[in-house]
Amino acid sequence: MSPHIYNENHPSAYKIRKSKSVDTLYLNIKYCNTSDPFIFMQLSQIDLNLLLVFQHLLREKRVSGVARTLGMSQPAVSSALKRLRLTLGDELFLRTQQGMQPTPFALQLAEPVAQALDALQLALNVRSSFDAASSARSFNLAMTDVGEMYFLPVLMDLLDQHAPAVTLNVVSVARDSLKDDMAAGRIDLALGLLPQLQAGFFQQALFRQDYVCLMRQAHPLAQRTTLGLAEFAAAAHVRVLAAGTGHGRVDEALERQGLQRRIRLTVPHYVALGDVLGHSDLIATVPERFAQRVTRPFGLTTCPLPLAVQSSAIHQFWHARLHRDPGHQWLRTMIAQGFGADGDNAAPWESRVGT
Repeated sequence: MSPHIYNENHPSAYKIRKSKSVDTLYLNIKYCNTSDPFIFMQLSQIDLNLLLVFQHLLREKRVSGVARTLGMSQPAVSSALKRLRLTLGDELFLRTQQGMQPTPFALQLAEPVAQALDALQLALNVRSSFDAASSARSFNLAMTDVGEMYFLPVLMDLLDQHAPAVTLNVVSVARDSLKDDMAAGRIDLALGLLPQLQAGFFQQALFRQDYVCLMRQAHPLAQRTTLGLAEFAAAAHVRVLAAGTGHGRVDEALERQGLQRRIRLTVPHYVALGDVLGHSDLIATVPERFAQRVTRPFGLTTCPLPLAVQSSAIHQFWHARLHRDPGHQWLRTMIAQGFGADGDNAAPWESRVGT
């Protein structure tokens, strides 16, 4: 063993701290001897099973009791204690008439070792089951503003019914770090038409939707039984850029026919679109399910587009690190059931996942 002088700020120093994630579980074993009063070792230098023996000896104070509790033979417990003594450079336990009594250094180790083992046990077990009714877990979702308007009202209603203490934190899909954040577990799930996530992520199709032309009910074009291509192109349009999505298909379809829209207003997102259209003679091409959310509140109406625009497939995306997480499985299944195109064929979901 080549111990290092203990330095709290050293990048490889291990510290105890409470966490819900294995990624942030650290163990700092500081011990004293005559030559190096502050020395630390890395976890790779110690068998964690020895720490279980150590913890149970503190409680049982007898090798025979530890052997029974851990299902080991007494010689195996004694061998483990010998290895731990050699590793840590301390006797740790002394034989007395009252049993194995801990040394001062063993008492110094008792609390941090117990905290570390408890944190590890919690981290390993937290993924074995998920009870939505009692869980207070927080999920981080990435979606567009259209997604917020379409998904969140229904999602919050479902959570109220089945997981009243579960919370959601929503971020934009337009962030440059979306892929890295999902790979690191900082974002649990992304929803929408997201071409940048087509490779390297699990995905599940929720539904397909067409695009429609959206305008106020008193718009001159709203009185037409059909909307011609020339009238559509000549009308004053709002163009929504919607960064990070694939909703730019109407311009691509027009270009294929040698036409361009007359753009009067360009906005980065959909959030104010209903209000803008309700107070002007502008029109916009929007996803059908967005139109369903805004027509009534803003006095708008829709009509079919006069040209063929490829429909969009809306998916939920997630990283492999969360694929088997019971809480994540429950959330994905709830979303698939709540927003799937064919609810009759969607897999049933339960409030509890795991064993």
